[in-house]
Amino acid sequence: MNFGERLKGLRTDKGLTQPQFAALAGIEQSYLSKLENDKSVPSAEMFDTIVSALGMDAATFLQEVDREVIDSTLRHVPSVTQFKTQAVTEQVHHTKRWVFGSAAAWLLGFAIMLAANDGIFFPNELYVYKSPGVFLADEGENVFDSYGKILALQQRAKLITDEEASRRLSEFTAKRERPLTVEWPESRGTIYYEATENGKRRFDLANIRGLESTGNRLLQYIGALVFACGFLCIFIEWRLRRLKKQLR
Repeated sequence: MNFGERLKGLRTDKGLTQPQFAALAGIEQSYLSKLENDKSVPSAEMFDTIVSALGMDAATFLQEVDREVIDSTLRHVPSVTQFKTQAVTEQVHHTKRWVFGSAAAWLLGFAIMLAANDGIFFPNELYVYKSPGVFLADEGENVFDSYGKILALQQRAKLITDEEASRRLSEFTAKRERPLTVEWPESRGTIYYEATENGKRRFDLANIRGLESTGNRLLQYIGALVFACGFLCIFIEWRLRRLKKQLR
């Protein structure tokens, strides 16, 4: 929209004739006619006078004026220059908000996917530990391997009978040699100990088993979606700027 078209449209919207508005602005009707037909360019003082007579500020008046007209025909008007500077500043702030929003989406999405990959919220691995049984405080940790050998030596030395050796081995197996397997979502080292009612157990790391966690898969999808939103924000900002230029 040219300057003249904008002026005429605002005057008409206010229900004023050319003579009425010319009298209100304190200018000649013939000069007003030239302005509305873009046959004359207003001076800086005249531009401010016309805008004041319309009861608005320069920014409101210029919102519907083509950018090319502002950059060429009205570039000598200080209030127009101020409007252009303000418009550029607002556009920069607007772009920054979208860019910062996109960056935040990228960082958040990447962090979510990384958390899912590292199993921060839901485990990705199970640590399998095995214990052969319970040993007493005064016994060695290899008692389950050595007890049978000790009984065999005592048999050969005729210190105990075969029946006594079998009985002792059966009692030991029933009371002490009780294998136990446990799984933990976090590592407890290669070995760890747990106290029991009449002794303690030693657990050795036997295996690390991969785990397909539904929670981590969901986090991966959410992270990818948030990450993609960052690119979508950039695209929307670019489209809005193009659309804004086209409307002008």
